[in-house]
Amino acid sequence: MPTIVDLPALVAALPEPARARFERLFFVQLDVGELRVPPTMREWVRQRFGSVEAVERQQVVRVVNRITFEGALYNPLRAQRPVPMLPVAQADTEGERFFADPLRTTAEDVFGRVQGQHCVTTSNIARWERWHAVVIFNERDPLRLSREALRESFAVSLEWAQHAHALDSQARYFVWMWNGGLKGGASIQHAHVQIALGRGMHYSRIEFLRRVALAYRAQHASDYFDDLFAAHADLGLGFSLGTVRGFVYLAAQRPKETWLIGTAFDAALADALHTTLQRLAQRTGLQAFNVVACLPPLFADGSDEDWRGFPCFLRIADRGPAGMIASDIGAIDLYAHSAINADPFVVYQALVGDECALG
Repeated sequence: MPTIVDLPALVAALPEPARARFERLFFVQLDVGELRVPPTMREWVRQRFGSVEAVERQQVVRVVNRITFEGALYNPLRAQRPVPMLPVAQADTEGERFFADPLRTTAEDVFGRVQGQHCVTTSNIARWERWHAVVIFNERDPLRLSREALRESFAVSLEWAQHAHALDSQARYFVWMWNGGLKGGASIQHAHVQIALGRGMHYSRIEFLRRVALAYRAQHASDYFDDLFAAHADLGLGFSLGTVRGFVYLAAQRPKETWLIGTAFDAALADALHTTLQRLAQRTGLQAFNVVACLPPLFADGSDEDWRGFPCFLRIADRGPAGMIASDIGAIDLYAHSAINADPFVVYQALVGDECALG
């Protein structure tokens, strides 16, 4: 099985059209960092990292998406660093009690609620958008949601957006996001997703992707998202789940970042998300996570915005062990380049194996 340090060689071995496509999308660099381990540390290094040699000559891979300038610095050795941990306690906050009985103890939107068998909407009590709601699941544990509950949350979210748009015709830019667990950024452990409908312009990172994809099409006469998928599939990082295409992203923003590209925000995409989260949890130890849905505006308004070729896709990432004291994000990630301790080829093998591999 290849690893991230094999990436330059794998790219060099691609047939010319595939290699040219990859190289117009990505910059890759392999370097070796050297140091000296003093005798007083050698036994600890062997126990922690396997060998002194592995520490004294470390291979580091830099990947940059040339189109979006997202970038990842890979050194899987960093996953073996000592990380202080605390016992994981079940949260019992005021918010937990509210979410346990949402119809009685949460606010509703001015048009009311959208309710299904597995979830219900509530208006966000501390909003970051004019139209901002929470979809609360009956199930408390984010990683124990059924496939049916996740499907229903998509449908409930779209119905909520329809109600909001009916009252505000300028609200048309939909975002669906899931902070799974407290380490994922949720203020309340109980499983819930956030949905919002923006006005005037799409959310900045989605708008940025639209613009760079249009520029890419104009320069290369090719679809950016199709090429991004193909570049990963050429290296053995692409897979399919029914009608949904996926890949483990080389320019990851957080460990294990996986993309799922569908044709709509629908049951097929929800099913692919459920499968992906379950496999990451069961096979890679995922405990906390982030998911965001990126899609074109839900509603037309007669503007001249060009969304040609922009698919509906999800980005999924691991946020680290639930008991980890330190943050999983530091200055390097926020302001320079993402430091990633999970090898995408190892993640792919755990996630996919032979079950939904391409070709």
